[in-house]
Amino acid sequence: MKNVYTVRQVNSYIKNMFTQDFMLSRIYVKGEVSNCKYHTSGHIYFSLKDESGTIACVMFAGYRSGLSFRLQDGQQVIALGSVSIYERSGQYQLYVREIILDGAGILYEKFEALKKELFEMGMFAPEYKQPIPKYIRTLGIVTAPTGAAVRDIINIAGRRNPFVQLILYPAQVQGDGAAESIIRGIRALEKRKVDVMIVGRGGGSIEDLWAFNEESVARAVFECSVPVISAVGHETDTTITDYVADLRAPTPSAAAELAVYDYREAKEQIRVFRERLQKYMTITISEKKAVLERFRMRLNYAHPRQKLNENRQYAADLENRLRTLMGNRLEREKHRLAICAERMRGLSPLEKLSRGYSYVQTPQGENIRSVAQVLPDDEIEIYVRDGRISAKVTGLQEQSDDR
Repeated sequence: MKNVYTVRQVNSYIKNMFTQDFMLSRIYVKGEVSNCKYHTSGHIYFSLKDESGTIACVMFAGYRSGLSFRLQDGQQVIALGSVSIYERSGQYQLYVREIILDGAGILYEKFEALKKELFEMGMFAPEYKQPIPKYIRTLGIVTAPTGAAVRDIINIAGRRNPFVQLILYPAQVQGDGAAESIIRGIRALEKRKVDVMIVGRGGGSIEDLWAFNEESVARAVFECSVPVISAVGHETDTTITDYVADLRAPTPSAAAELAVYDYREAKEQIRVFRERLQKYMTITISEKKAVLERFRMRLNYAHPRQKLNENRQYAADLENRLRTLMGNRLEREKHRLAICAERMRGLSPLEKLSRGYSYVQTPQGENIRSVAQVLPDDEIEIYVRDGRISAKVTGLQEQSDDR
């Protein structure tokens, strides 16, 4: 038998044919979703069917980030992908990279074209974004007067700060004339000079949200002098207004939280600041008291009275030292004088007189030590131990040297 191939070879050959077909490598397939299953791995397995047939599809987890809605059975969608064969089962299937709801394809292309145009014009540039004031008094709201969006904004704003005034412009947010109504609302609230403006609505399909993708609405938001928070749809919904606005909120509730400061948090911060200030003041006062006490002690130390007392004490100490030194000096001098007195006593004429000697002198006080100093009838004075004797010389007798 000739030309016999294995199943693997056949499947590989067929897969290669699919791969080489340019049309099948990037193809849009329209149909109704059926047998949709979200696998634990993150992949989505489903089928697309119409009145004449079915094709198996798979969207791997890596492409799910571009899916803006949850895929469900019965939805009419347009899937972009490539057709190839799964060799293990021999079945061909569509490997999906993008999915959009049917009817939104043309609008999606318009959305992307306008987004690119406005981006190139710089309307998305961050330098044109106005800061959202932290503390506001008036909040403008451009949305439908009924629905969950306005109720959520009112409830959350009232809970966070009941002192903020809410001004609602009841705008048409869907259908013919919606864009013009939204623009009128933006301009009316701008004239009221509100502090911040929320422009938005609840979620919906791309057709429902299309008023917020209009260029005229984008330009009104861009040119508004009041900071604008865009709050259109759910977190996964994105509109041109979101890119142009000064701040994009994922939901209307989040927009209210971003616009209105929680006064309870402010009160708590004030309490914390008050306690911190009181603590700081207590510490500062204690430190200043300590410094003042040091200055008081230094002032007391430097006071003239203190100096005078110190000088008095110093003078008293010097007086005591002087008295002590003088006493010691007197004692030493007394002792020395006593010694000198004893020495003088031994040399004193009076001491000699007390032993029976006498002292003779002329009336002029000249000591008579020789008979040659007097003549007969001369008056002399004789000092003895207990007095003085006045006498007259009656005779002279010289003493020979050879006795």
